Amino acid sequence: MLQIRPTCEHCNKALPNHSTEAMICSFECTYCKTCASEIFKNVCPSCSGNFVERPIRPSKMLEKYPASTIEIFKPKALEKAKINTNIFINIKPSER
Repeated sequence: MLQIRPTCEHCNKALPNHSTEAMICSFECTYCKTCASEIFKNVCPSCSGNFVERPIRPSKMLEKYPASTIEIFKPKALEKAKINTNIFINIKPSER
């Protein structure tokens, strides 16, 4: 079950359940679209995987399966992240 994390891990932008700006990798690292596409160039700085748009949990399911309220705010060292991005940017996610 997805945690539906409430904020971008890099810039701390609010990403509530209904946000269409939330992007996740296969480990649920959560970033806003701006950070995922413009800063990290679709390469997760934690696992080197790609990002996909996070689904929105239907409101009728939120009571039984609430979104996480735990914020994970761990801004990345941009120089280190850029090195990681440059290594993987031209490699298909399925081949990383």
